[in-house]
Amino acid sequence: MSTTAITTRRIFLASSAELADHRRDFENAIRRRNDLWIDQGVYLRLTIWEDFLDALSKSRLQDEYNREIRQCDVFVMLYRSKVGRYTEEEFATAVGQFQATSKPFIYTYFCDSPDDRAAASAEDLQSLHSFQEKLRALGHFQTVYGNTDQLCRHFGEQLDKLAANGFVKFERDREPSDGMADHSRHAVLHGNGAIAQGDGPALGAGSVFIAGNHHGPIDTGTRVDTGGGAYVGGNISAGGDFVGRDRIVTQGVPASEIGALFAPLFNAVSEHAAPRNQAEAQQRLAEIEAEVAKGRQADDSRLGRLLDGLAALVPGAVASLVGTFASPLLAAAVGPVTKFVLGKLQAP
Repeated sequence: MSTTAITTRRIFLASSAELADHRRDFENAIRRRNDLWIDQGVYLRLTIWEDFLDALSKSRLQDEYNREIRQCDVFVMLYRSKVGRYTEEEFATAVGQFQATSKPFIYTYFCDSPDDRAAASAEDLQSLHSFQEKLRALGHFQTVYGNTDQLCRHFGEQLDKLAANGFVKFERDREPSDGMADHSRHAVLHGNGAIAQGDGPALGAGSVFIAGNHHGPIDTGTRVDTGGGAYVGGNISAGGDFVGRDRIVTQGVPASEIGALFAPLFNAVSEHAAPRNQAEAQQRLAEIEAEVAKGRQADDSRLGRLLDGLAALVPGAVASLVGTFASPLLAAAVGPVTKFVLGKLQAP
């Protein structure tokens, strides 16, 4: 009898006492998601501050929360008319952990409730405004929601995006349980085109696919017809990728092509950035361009943070930013963190 291995991802939910009903609805949404995912080998473990025993310990109870945050995969913060010092400390802990390890993913949700703000004290409103200023300084922007249906729907969409980018691996996507990949499947193609079966590559008619370790010569006949692609007889050594049809791609992107690729984005930033943000936005964009020029050596986490920050500074340039990174030329510089940030920017 086979058993399903469970992948657990930890979510920490931070918020003040005033949002108890929002936490409850969020918890119910995670429970419904677990009902869908558990049979596929994925479980989301949600931690909220009610889960901790308010008992005497050798350290502050807040230290227990912070330790849990450092171990989580996703950090979610809810706030409405104020941001308490402990909630802000939890956010700072999550940011510090992300800067050190590129995790957890951080989401901040602001409940836009004018009535609550009208009744809030000056001290509470000051804590809210101060925190939002810190978000802007970090280059991180909040997601606004009006009710818990909007909150849960948006976060559910983010979970789907995370899953699509490899955050979890569903049972149906895993290799067979004995740990051995199955490369014994066959398909026959008649005519032109290409065919793929299972998780193997797509092969055109007459192709030869070699998997595993081989020693000695492999004879495929006396003639190789590539249909206009590249054929190399004898030995070849390349420092980058060799791609057919008369093109060699090496690490990095040529400076001339990067300049042309980023020109529309520089124009969009100049057009849409507020005067007080122009210098910072242009500097951030220049850093993005320099990072992209490194190709496969680009720092994915840094690139993601730069993109997120630029979008927060110049919201009007987001469409141009996403369009620029849709170019195949930038594929080598786009890792999972950058893909996630771009996916978030495209979300409605």
